[in-house]
Amino acid sequence: MSLLKLNAVDKVFPSGELALYDINFEAGEKELIAVVGGEKSGKSTLLRVIAGLEECNSGKIEIDGKDVTDAAPKDRELAMIFRSSTLYPSLTVYDNMAYGLRIRKAPQALVDQRVKSAAKILGLEPVLYRKPKVLTAAQRQRVAIGRAIVREPKLYLFDEPLAGLDEKLKNDMLALIVNLQARMNGTFLYATKNVNEALSVGTRVIILKNGIIQQIDTPANLYDYPANAYVAFTVGSPTINFVNGCTVVEEDGKVFVNGGIKLPLPESVKARFTDCAAYVAEGKTVNVGVRPEDARIAEDGDIPAKVTATENDGEEYYAECETQTGATLVVKASPQNKKGDGVLLKIDAERLQLFDSESRLTLLARDGGYVKTPYADADVAPLDYRDELEILEKAKPKKDNKKKRR
Repeated sequence: MSLLKLNAVDKVFPSGELALYDINFEAGEKELIAVVGGEKSGKSTLLRVIAGLEECNSGKIEIDGKDVTDAAPKDRELAMIFRSSTLYPSLTVYDNMAYGLRIRKAPQALVDQRVKSAAKILGLEPVLYRKPKVLTAAQRQRVAIGRAIVREPKLYLFDEPLAGLDEKLKNDMLALIVNLQARMNGTFLYATKNVNEALSVGTRVIILKNGIIQQIDTPANLYDYPANAYVAFTVGSPTINFVNGCTVVEEDGKVFVNGGIKLPLPESVKARFTDCAAYVAEGKTVNVGVRPEDARIAEDGDIPAKVTATENDGEEYYAECETQTGATLVVKASPQNKKGDGVLLKIDAERLQLFDSESRLTLLARDGGYVKTPYADADVAPLDYRDELEILEKAKPKKDNKKKRR
């Protein structure tokens, strides 16, 4: 059974700016779903609409089978943790955590049991009777989480809760949230700008751009089966290389993509490229995606190139290489590869991604490696890039060009 379900939810700000467009997804019980996107992607607005802090303009929101579209926040059986949750400075940690239960007139025995239990889980027992001003930033955020979990709601919304923490504290808190989710009965929605953070915590991930869902799926499916070029670019580090505007040609029974770099398509890729014959016959172009981890400098490589920069991410060496045809690719390298070196590149063509140049949608059908989730939103294709641009253009706030009379 779905704990949370959104159907055709739209949100437009009073200025006329589009915030959310046709949002459809469902979250199962005890799921941890990450919502990832950049500035103005709509992730915070999405959580606020679910929480009832913002009204949606159309659509339906259900929590635990109940229509809460027009319900007040207090009637939605959820808790929201913000990036900088405000604590009551005059209250102790205990009283801050107990506040929500007390205003609901919960018995003191229940308040005491839940607060102390949450404090133990969150490592707050040593500071339980201290004021917020003496706490560290991480401790204050733990108190904010504790204040939410003592109520034991069915749905928890985290809006960039780790923003502003240093890397070590962020990793510690991230582990805490994952462990907490495993121990609680609720469903977690976790919004973040950090893609790696989202992929590491989410059982499924919602990728948002400009208020429009691009894809909802497991981290592994997003990486191996991106629905469009934006998802392919978002998921993976270093980011995927694109060779744009490639033609698809057939020679001696073999199919190649050619955009300066000429690559033969293996049978496994060709079999998934269901419209291959049409692209060959009509001259339609494709954008080819090559992940850096699927390309390397090798003595048996067949693409001449020159190293223009090198990088060590702490685990792997990568080199930025410019081919003789002017294409730039980031590929796996070794410490011996230096700027200015002439090298040969080898690409694992079995791992190529193909996207239509105009729609930006994937051209590769899913194969047996795709692990399907039980949710319908996994089968929903994103908008054609041209349609997305048209929607965003129509939604732009109209400027009043009339001169104001003095």
